[in-house]
Amino acid sequence: MKQLADMLLKEEPFEEIVMGNTALVRAMVESGTRVVTSYPGSPTPEIAAAIGAMSPECRPFYFQFSTNEKVATEVAYGAALNGHLATVFFKSVGLNVAADTFVQLSLMNIIGGLVVVLGDDPGANSSQNEQDNRHLAQLCYTPVFEPADPSEVYHFYKSAAALSRQKQMPVVLRLTTHVCHAKERVAFDGWTPRVIDDTPRFDVRNGPYIPIAELTFPMKARALANLEAVRDFAETWDRNRTVDHANPGRGVITMGLPFLSLMDVLQGAAEKPDILKLGIVYPLPRRLVAEFLSAHGQVKVLEELDNELEKEVKMLAYDLGLKTRIIGKLEPDEWMGEYTPDKVAEVLRKCWPELLPEPRPPVEPIRMVPDRPAQMCPGCGHRSAFHAIKQALADTDITVADIGCHTLGFLPPHNTGQLLMCMGASTGIGSGLSLFNTTRKVVAFLGDSTFFHAGLPGVINALYNRHNVTLIVMENGTTAMTGHQDHAASGRNFNEVVEKIPIRRVLEGLGVDPVFEVDTYRQNALTALVRKAVAVDGFSVVIARHPCMLKFTREARKKSSYRPRQVRIDPSRCRRIHACVARFGCPSFTRGADGQVWINTDLCIGDGSCLQTCPVQAIETPQTIESAE
Repeated sequence: MKQLADMLLKEEPFEEIVMGNTALVRAMVESGTRVVTSYPGSPTPEIAAAIGAMSPECRPFYFQFSTNEKVATEVAYGAALNGHLATVFFKSVGLNVAADTFVQLSLMNIIGGLVVVLGDDPGANSSQNEQDNRHLAQLCYTPVFEPADPSEVYHFYKSAAALSRQKQMPVVLRLTTHVCHAKERVAFDGWTPRVIDDTPRFDVRNGPYIPIAELTFPMKARALANLEAVRDFAETWDRNRTVDHANPGRGVITMGLPFLSLMDVLQGAAEKPDILKLGIVYPLPRRLVAEFLSAHGQVKVLEELDNELEKEVKMLAYDLGLKTRIIGKLEPDEWMGEYTPDKVAEVLRKCWPELLPEPRPPVEPIRMVPDRPAQMCPGCGHRSAFHAIKQALADTDITVADIGCHTLGFLPPHNTGQLLMCMGASTGIGSGLSLFNTTRKVVAFLGDSTFFHAGLPGVINALYNRHNVTLIVMENGTTAMTGHQDHAASGRNFNEVVEKIPIRRVLEGLGVDPVFEVDTYRQNALTALVRKAVAVDGFSVVIARHPCMLKFTREARKKSSYRPRQVRIDPSRCRRIHACVARFGCPSFTRGADGQVWINTDLCIGDGSCLQTCPVQAIETPQTIESAE
């Protein structure tokens, strides 16, 4: 961590191999960014990890994890109104949460500058959809910079920050999963720490800052004028570039990761097309694009996800009366997935079959590798919870999942959580499912981080409208799914230890009654409490708590006194009922072809949550590895 901090704060120019997320933080430092906010979500968590490498005393900007993306955007916006260059970052679907605030930003005179860093996720590697956030940027007249690699992440952020300060408007830096996580040698400029005047500069005369009906049109006119000024900037920005292969017949307009994949694919091409690589994808630099179109007989628009650029290019060509043949997306699969080299090669063959050599036939694998579905970690409290909760419910009852590690409860053997939408939606959806429903219990699940993020409105609604729903809050003390970030009930924020905001006290303060609470490892007690809760006429809550064991064991290993433990199976008592495998489902258990069950010692953490699941008590009490041998 110290080595990373030294690199991020190094004053002289240097080169280093870094991932895109790390290059972004160095760009923040060099640009004089003063306030950074976020809510964790892949592919952006490594940004916060790099920030965390710098101690708060040495860090040249303030950073916080906010309760959700909307609040994070509002904190950054407020700081920017005080004259501080601010940045907010989050994952693709986080923009949905922030949208109510985000869509107003371009109407405002943001004197300090505000960069919105989006971690979009083509391929849905860690998201529930592949949404293309260029749509939302266009909805609210906000420019979009789109880098292709870590070096461009670094340079594009610095340009975006400078432009945002100059025009006093928001600018989007749109990263994608591959760009966030790619590694490259980046040449960084020097940086000189300086004393910053933090005098608050907010002044209503810089506004207006209240978007009411009377002011709507002047504020919108300002946003549109700013957008046109950015278009002029984009026409001459040196990060838009042309790769000239002296081919007037064919050209490609592209950006971001598809550009890198295209360059890779074209190494084997007999006749390489010319390439216009855009760095700013909205607003479209019309003159630059028009010149490229005019110089080529056919142009392929190569872009991931939706056909946003294609539509803009075709409209421009129509307005100018150009005869260039513009080839966009030809088949539905071109709207899906990441544009990795194999995907780009496939796309190019559809429009220019003779351009690339035929792909070699796939080599038959010597042995098929079995599927390995996602699963909860050994010792996960959620596994014990689902094992116990399932015994309290009928097969016909309805269970509503939410976002988090506990989402995995929908997989076998638990099969709990039959529908899912987005963070915090479970209680509201469950409330709807309870209407006119007198025969099937409705149970909703919610993680503790999500409880504070977006869960409270649904809880209040269920309480206020007396919906007949049982909510089970899966409390593990951290935002586990995205890398163990703290939340309001964790007892610390990003910078310091703070007083916890207990979930039970929040619920009781709202008037929720009853509220049950139990450790998930007490499986019989949890089963009994869930039965009580679902019997309540109205809204009830069960807090099923246990620390995240992955976080717990990682922290334990750092202590010199840590001695790993493991359970064992007594073969003389085992009757091969397989409850440990088929119903409890801990990945530490392995069933052999002969039906024998044994412990995978690489996985078992010796937490002992499995002991109560064996009907013949064949699983032995955890022992330290040393004493067991």
